[in-house]
Amino acid sequence: MRSLPSIIHLDMDAFFAAVEQAAKPSLRGKPVIVGGLGGRGVVSTASYEARRFGVHSAMPMAQARRLCPNAAFLTGRFEAYRQNSEIVMGLLRELSPLVQPLSLDEAFVDLEAGPYGPVLAETDHETGERLVLAVAEDLRADIQRRTGLTGSVGAAGSKLMAKIASEQAKPDGLVLIEPGRERAVLGPMPVRALPGIGPATEQVLRRAGLSTVADLADAGEAELVQLLGRAHGAGIHQMSIGLDERPVVADQDAKSVSVEDTYEVDLADRDRVLREVEALAGRCVRRLRAAGRSGRTVVLKVRRFDFSTLTRSETLGGPTDDEAVITSTARRLAEQVDITGGVRLLGVGVAQLADYTQEDLFAQALREEAAEHAEAAEAAVAEEEPEEPVVRRWMPGQDVHHAEWGPGWVQGSGVGRVTVRFETPWSGPGRVRTFAVDDPALEPAPPLPLRQAEEPGTERE
Repeated sequence: MRSLPSIIHLDMDAFFAAVEQAAKPSLRGKPVIVGGLGGRGVVSTASYEARRFGVHSAMPMAQARRLCPNAAFLTGRFEAYRQNSEIVMGLLRELSPLVQPLSLDEAFVDLEAGPYGPVLAETDHETGERLVLAVAEDLRADIQRRTGLTGSVGAAGSKLMAKIASEQAKPDGLVLIEPGRERAVLGPMPVRALPGIGPATEQVLRRAGLSTVADLADAGEAELVQLLGRAHGAGIHQMSIGLDERPVVADQDAKSVSVEDTYEVDLADRDRVLREVEALAGRCVRRLRAAGRSGRTVVLKVRRFDFSTLTRSETLGGPTDDEAVITSTARRLAEQVDITGGVRLLGVGVAQLADYTQEDLFAQALREEAAEHAEAAEAAVAEEEPEEPVVRRWMPGQDVHHAEWGPGWVQGSGVGRVTVRFETPWSGPGRVRTFAVDDPALEPAPPLPLRQAEEPGTERE
């Protein structure tokens, strides 16, 4: 255990909802709920204004609408979240090469491994704590300046205590737990405060009369091993007395890349299922390429109407990021699955990742075959009847740009109309306009940065 609180844990405050409020001036200070908007959708993040009504992450969206009917309900804009996450993670990496991201909005940082390490190693305890606090405050200020967002920071001598400190700091705060005070801080907390204790484990412990972390510490390792098994029981006891030797591990490598969708109405038509699988495979490949990776194993996930879940996989001859190969493999796997009764969820993933792509002769053959089909289709176009025009779909929260009115975002759509509020992250609340859903002047747009670029020569405050 460390004698200085040199591990910090950053947790951005209501990250997805906060990005939406920062991007949309008309929503600032108002309840915002981000997630799946269909009948089976769940809440990804709720702003603090919405949490006052009892809305929280993982809640069914239908329940959230009942609790907070006047909130802004928005679909996720993951490109915007990723862009701002990259800014935040970049600031963390200026503090240390040992940054362990847990998600887009959460990470551990080991300050001893960075530029402040030598100073922390030589300074006295009191001065070291003051330095850690100053570094953490500067970090929070830099995040605010670069993104307009707030984050909560915990500092401690271990990852366990740093995460608990950041929870105590929420929202928009900083808490330092001095090494040596672990048991005093942990003791009164419920057992669920410790990582690795979920609802099932909590029930086992409660039946044994153990409801607080202090109860776990007093019970001793032998009793916890008897209740929970050797590895789990021993680990829980160590944490209950404040011992956590886990190191900060930089950029843990992802083992797979995947995407999935849950459908409002069960899919019972095989052609529809195959079309959805093809679309998911395309999205998966885009994520794979964005990460600069390739993979050997294509995985299909199917959750049926009765909530039973099937997975099917096929391993290729070498790693690939070729969309034709991955799509055809996923489709072939889907053709083997019984969809009687309907499908409520589909997912496509790629595993056994690599940093390179071997020349794939199968991919080349597929591309040539696709080109031949395209030529044949082109020749037959004149003989076919024209297809019905595709109606564009606009999602609440989506970024758009209008040829006359400029950048804005979709407030809602229906009955052939789409309502757009025209504002930017650095403007005041904007005007609302309504258009036909097929208005050629209205186009989807990439997310705008939350902060305008600083003018050359502008000095940092």
